[in-house]
Amino acid sequence: MKKVFTKPKCLKDIPFHYCPGCGHSIIHRLVAEVIDELKISDCVIGIPPAGCAVLAYNYFDIDMCEAPHGRGCAVATGFKRAQPDKIIFTYQGDGDMAAIGTAETLHAANRGERITAVFVNNAVYGMTGGQMAPTTMIEQKTTTSPFGRRSEVEGYPLLITDLIATLKGPAYVARHSLATPAKILATKKSIKKAFEVQIKGLGFSLVEVLSPCPTNWKLSAVDAYKFLESKMEKEFPIGVLKDVTKRK
Repeated sequence: MKKVFTKPKCLKDIPFHYCPGCGHSIIHRLVAEVIDELKISDCVIGIPPAGCAVLAYNYFDIDMCEAPHGRGCAVATGFKRAQPDKIIFTYQGDGDMAAIGTAETLHAANRGERITAVFVNNAVYGMTGGQMAPTTMIEQKTTTSPFGRRSEVEGYPLLITDLIATLKGPAYVARHSLATPAKILATKKSIKKAFEVQIKGLGFSLVEVLSPCPTNWKLSAVDAYKFLESKMEKEFPIGVLKDVTKRK
């Protein structure tokens, strides 16, 4: 019988703690598959910060270093400058990258630090109870915006990936979605490209992944993935925002 599925070698044989339908499990697998395919497990270091993925070090069978909330890119910068031969990636949520870690992220990107950031956007603070995040959409209800986000009070959702794409330091910036199998494959392709950009020493690379949070969205897993495609992709258009490797 032909083998059609195998567990990535750099993922430990440990059950995930994530809620049913959560996108973190999928993204972990995609990152692990990329690490295996690029054969960099012996020289890669992951930087997970606070948030739902705070325990990512339990699942990846690679070197990992926990970062304080929002400081993923700062810690990654230190690792890369101290060990430039290593491949360094951060794994950050929207509250981490688009709120408390905005300064660290933007300045690391602007300096063109040769690190890779995986940015998981589910539009809420998942770990702490579903509060409104910088990426929460207008009229989206959360535990701290029960009547929906209002632009005149809380402002507009922050498209931090678009901001990063305007800077001179980043070499590759993309946004993808987990809404369908085809889009998941496109997400993996971009994550791989982001790592390859770092391996070539071209500059900062970032991949935003629109990911479901069924628990805090108060939706079933199936409906949460439909919400990704019908709502989030309209607010956060998917595609490659910057790619210096395609410049003539």
